Amino acid sequence: MDPHIVDLLRFGGVGVVAQLVDGALGMGYGVVCSTVLMSLGVLPASVSASVHAAKVATGAASAASHVAYKNIEWKLLLALSIGGVVGGGLGAYVLTNLDGKMLRPYVAAWLGLMGVVILWRAARGTRPKVLGGTRPLPLGFVGGFFDAIGGGGWGPVVTGTLLGAGSDPRKAIGTVNTAEFFVATAVSAAFLWSLIFGGWKADGLKELTWSIAGLIGGGIIAAPIAGWTTKVLPIRLLTWLVGFLVISLAIWQGLELFRR
Repeated sequence: MDPHIVDLLRFGGVGVVAQLVDGALGMGYGVVCSTVLMSLGVLPASVSASVHAAKVATGAASAASHVAYKNIEWKLLLALSIGGVVGGGLGAYVLTNLDGKMLRPYVAAWLGLMGVVILWRAARGTRPKVLGGTRPLPLGFVGGFFDAIGGGGWGPVVTGTLLGAGSDPRKAIGTVNTAEFFVATAVSAAFLWSLIFGGWKADGLKELTWSIAGLIGGGIIAAPIAGWTTKVLPIRLLTWLVGFLVISLAIWQGLELFRR
């Protein structure tokens, strides 16, 4: 079989799994895809550019699904999107010009704390609340920044923090996934700008064309299923699942730091 077709099918499977997790629980697509690409020796900036290019397409499909299932808090969406776009653009600049690895220990520590808080709320059965207005602007900025420098981090940081603060899991997951489309678009545009005008050489991107196509195809296929899953799962179960996922991601990032 043609190696390109093999890459397309293989990464299509990765895209399906990553989008099912991300669309249903509000995080995981970037982390899963970035981990696979980095395991193949792709440089961090090229990994982030590839994942965000895929997120533009899968994010649009995921957003449409969550809108259809009414999993959106619109004021929260506006604030997160504005903050995320600004933070994501800055993060792309940092990744293509500076070393952003020094910030990762703080991200891992924050995720661990939020995971514990989310599980504590799930155990207590705390009644969810809705966050809106302009307060999430700084959260969107931080989430977008870490997402750009790490190739994934928007969902863990933003969804994890919102649920830690007591937000309705369905609204938080659907809104964060929808805002991710705008963040991914901004980050991709920033990488493209750097590629054209900033001297970034985008090493290895050409060889990833079929892999990115697979990630996009798999993500688009899985997005409607993930949106429906968020709609039908009980709120307390969603909270437990997100809490365990956040802690798992924090542990994974911590282990990656020690390996380096």
